[in-house]
Amino acid sequence: MVAQRAGAPPPSEVLVSGIIPPLADAYFQRLETGTDLKAGLFPGETVVLTHGEETETAPAAQGGTGKTQRAVEFTRTLRNDRAVDVLVWVTAASREALVSGFAQAAGAVGAGDPGADAVAAAGRFIAWLARTEQRWALILDDLDDVAHLEGLWPAGPNGQIVITTRLPGAAFGAGAHAVASGLRIVPVSGFSRREALAYLSSRLADYADQRIEALDLAEDLDGLPIGLAQATAVMNANRLSCQEYRTQFGERRTYMSGRPVEGVSPAILATWSLAAECAHQLAPPGLAWASLALIAVLDRHGIPGAALTSPAACGFIAGRPSSATGPDQNLARTAITNLARVGLVSIDPASAVRTVRMHRCIQAAVRAYLPPADTDQVLIAAADALFQAWPEPGSGAGDAAELDQALRDCAISLRTVQPGAAPPGGDIDRDAAPESQHAAPAHDALWLPAAHPLLFRLGRSLEGGGLADAAMMYWRSMVAATTRRLGPAHADSLAAKERLGIAYEATGRLGDAIAMFAGALGDQERSHGPEHPDTIAARGRLAHAYTSAGLPAEAVALYEHAVADSSRQLGLGHPITLAARGGLAEAYAEAGRTRESLTIYQMLSIDTERLLGPRHPTTLAARDNLAAAFLANGQTKEAVERYKSLLADHEAMSGRDHPDTIAARASLASAFRRSGKAKNAIAQYKRVLEDRERTTGADHPGTIAARANLAFAYRSAGQQRDAIREYERTLADRERVQGPDHADTRTARGNLAAAFQQAGRLSEAVQQYERALADSERMLGPGDTETLSTRASLAAALYAGGRLMEAVAVLQRALADSEQYLGADHPMTKTVRDNLDAATRTLRPVNLAERIIRQ
Repeated sequence: MVAQRAGAPPPSEVLVSGIIPPLADAYFQRLETGTDLKAGLFPGETVVLTHGEETETAPAAQGGTGKTQRAVEFTRTLRNDRAVDVLVWVTAASREALVSGFAQAAGAVGAGDPGADAVAAAGRFIAWLARTEQRWALILDDLDDVAHLEGLWPAGPNGQIVITTRLPGAAFGAGAHAVASGLRIVPVSGFSRREALAYLSSRLADYADQRIEALDLAEDLDGLPIGLAQATAVMNANRLSCQEYRTQFGERRTYMSGRPVEGVSPAILATWSLAAECAHQLAPPGLAWASLALIAVLDRHGIPGAALTSPAACGFIAGRPSSATGPDQNLARTAITNLARVGLVSIDPASAVRTVRMHRCIQAAVRAYLPPADTDQVLIAAADALFQAWPEPGSGAGDAAELDQALRDCAISLRTVQPGAAPPGGDIDRDAAPESQHAAPAHDALWLPAAHPLLFRLGRSLEGGGLADAAMMYWRSMVAATTRRLGPAHADSLAAKERLGIAYEATGRLGDAIAMFAGALGDQERSHGPEHPDTIAARGRLAHAYTSAGLPAEAVALYEHAVADSSRQLGLGHPITLAARGGLAEAYAEAGRTRESLTIYQMLSIDTERLLGPRHPTTLAARDNLAAAFLANGQTKEAVERYKSLLADHEAMSGRDHPDTIAARASLASAFRRSGKAKNAIAQYKRVLEDRERTTGADHPGTIAARANLAFAYRSAGQQRDAIREYERTLADRERVQGPDHADTRTARGNLAAAFQQAGRLSEAVQQYERALADSERMLGPGDTETLSTRASLAAALYAGGRLMEAVAVLQRALADSEQYLGADHPMTKTVRDNLDAATRTLRPVNLAERIIRQ
């Protein structure tokens, strides 16, 4: 589970982003071959844990020397000692997993931008690492390719970085050294003879002679921790001595030498197969292989428990149909627990998201030995299990982002499975652009008789995760695959084209989006006719793309056609009709036809209320849109009345403390403020703040935001003393709860500075602007738009205070930075240049901040 800052954490609490694996039950602290990362890794340094000397038993591709467990021990020590302020664990097995992990961390530390995609958020996190004064540690686990870090190399004077990888140290060449100063390669081999003997002695205590030939067994396995863990687990389960186990091991290793698996030594194949046989015999017997195969086709970095106890998983493990009743779920849990008992998987009972993990070499062995005849059944069962466990987008399930990413990783792993093949270690994409493994071809079993729903759910997960480019490549591969396998007119082909059009829109490729939607519309018309519901919906999607592209006239024509057809064929209350009418209202507004837009919104509100009832979610949304349209059109009185009605209904339906009620009250407060009714606005903002404090606590981010809104209302009403009081409290709360480096804290400081400036307390305004500028430049760099805007605001405060020479100097720096980072023709650059000209001519004061905001 990710430890989030809820409420007001103690100052000494470590903020954790990512899901840290647990220490294995069989973990053994290495006093001879282990590097003490806690004592030997200093701020500003990077340690890369690579595979030690390759041997026949321990090839680098196999792993199993304990690199990840060493990193886990390091993080546990840091966290227990509170030696860092921020601890981030990121799986780096793919570029997209790395970007997702960095984006999640950006949000946790307050460096993210709600409007940015995952790539942009990841970049902001890297900038935060480089500049923050907080102590941090970052673990990049299982880095598959140094290229995954291109443009995202982490570094910073206050941070410690640990990378675990199977890559050779030579892969981290001059380019890595140039970015990650202090980079050190630390090979990790198996246990020393003394450590291996101590490990076996600690694990084997059933009877006096159990450890006979223990040192010989350690040498058989080259001291490899994964092999020793499986061997001791089997010996304990079957009450074998080392001598007896070595006899079985020698026979099995000889046999496995004739059935090789790439990247896995015969010795580990022997310990794996003996462990699998042992698990198969544990009560209830006969379930090990099914559960082992199911886990092996999913993500080795962690499978949600909900997927492995779903109806599909329970049925596959039990060998009969199941509705995942309590007894069947217990059966599945017991089968997986048996695998853990013999060292084939690890279970983290504290994590619902990354519950079951399997080492890469075990996964490779199971996949390689999975009979081709059984592959289809395993894949279909796994796909069904993931789909059953995957919550719908926007469902608000707990740990939603982490769960979505874990299921996405499992689905990607599933798509890589081919009969008799180990998991690929490099590029696996054959149908689409090689930059994304998410675009890899799926096994035939997932295409019979049509595309498995999981394939579409995976694409929607990429979209929802902010991975717009990866989603676009994925949908391109899906369009190619569905067209080739199912034909261009198949429902799945049309659905894939729709999603590709949406992906093009999300990445700003509006011409491609329009072309894709137009092609899909043509396909729908040919397949179903011009008035079929799917055709009407496709026409609406094309119209939306025209609106996004700034072509409202074309959008209006299509929306009018869609509304007419849908109203006639489906009725006014059909969801497709309602969506088309809402789109038409938006297109009218974009085209400057505000009266017609408002009329549509009014009719939508009336019709939804009549057809669906006044408190149906669709009706409430239509009423909210109408109120917003009145407000945007300058009809504040009508907007206020609409918001009052909405608030009353929300309060009657859900009570005064429901989030929807509080949000409706905030909308009413904003409408009052914009209509010039300051007293009413302040009263409502106060009520919102009181409700927030009562329901979520004084230190909840929503409560602090409510206080900032109240401060702005005071400021808008000219009540500067009250505004400054609330802004000061907001800033203090932000610093205490979210820290001085959080984006919200910088915003709060800028708001306080503006309030001081408006109140004529210019020296205090300058002081706060200077602090905000220093923080922004430190965290984001001189070329970030936030830094440039803050510098211009500082110049405005200096100018207003009569400190003309200082204002000119600040503006000169702002202009130089704007030209360097944004370009000479950027709107902000032009504004700064104009303001500098005005200042140097000692003309009237210019409100620089407001002019820049308008840009």
